[in-house]
Amino acid sequence: MRQRTTLAALALFAALFVASSLMSDFFKVTQVTLPDGSRAWRWLISAGMPRLGEYIEMTLPTLRWQSFLSDLAEWFWRWDIWLRLLVETILIAFMATTLGVIGGFLLSFPASRNLAPNRWVLWISRRYLEIARTVPELVWALIFVFCFGVGPMAGVLAIGLHACGALGKLYSEVNENIDMRPLDGVKAAGGSWFDQIRYGAVPQVLPNIISYTLLRFEGNVRSSSIIGYVGAGGLGQEFRTAMSLQDYTDLSALFLILFVTVAVIDWGSEKVRHRFIEKENHR
Repeated sequence: MRQRTTLAALALFAALFVASSLMSDFFKVTQVTLPDGSRAWRWLISAGMPRLGEYIEMTLPTLRWQSFLSDLAEWFWRWDIWLRLLVETILIAFMATTLGVIGGFLLSFPASRNLAPNRWVLWISRRYLEIARTVPELVWALIFVFCFGVGPMAGVLAIGLHACGALGKLYSEVNENIDMRPLDGVKAAGGSWFDQIRYGAVPQVLPNIISYTLLRFEGNVRSSSIIGYVGAGGLGQEFRTAMSLQDYTDLSALFLILFVTVAVIDWGSEKVRHRFIEKENHR
């Protein structure tokens, strides 16, 4: 029986892989122009990889050792504007993460099967979280730009709402794996539903909540740099300007700034996460 199930699962996976590959033109063959001017049939991926190399080459600046500082200054010629927008991007991500954590944390308990006071509260909470995380952040950003105009507020609300749905889902899954005995003890002592959550559930889930929150903040920094593309503040508007004007070296400078920022945030988050986990283990 187990062997049949395994074979059936492998067959289903193979069928889905083939179907998705065909739908995404993974095996598509196209005509390309060779260096001698002749035309030939090539696999789409092998034909497109050289163009990817050409694009990356266009984004690389010219850096000479004898004029390194001046070349570097020319590469980051808008550093003051980019730095201001980078700070705005980080603040958008921080505010959005804060709103997402508050909403996701509060809704995660009624959205947990083992903690919801009744099935209607469970159903409503889960549907809200599903809607919040199903709609892409860019779509939320377009909606909020229409409502509140161009600026950081639209970005904060878009990322915060999406983060609320995603974190609420993660938090609720953590809640459903807790030990229910502490909650039963609080209930036996006459505690309300809120008392059971406060004293029985929250202490158990807090380490995982902090870990997921730090991970989400890192992702929100990347998201806040993207939604600016539709006018929701942050570095995204500079990406859009650079792509529109075909300033390819500006794109590489912006990418490098964002890469270093995310790497530093990831390093700091990991340190905080490990330190908090160590403290919890020593208790």
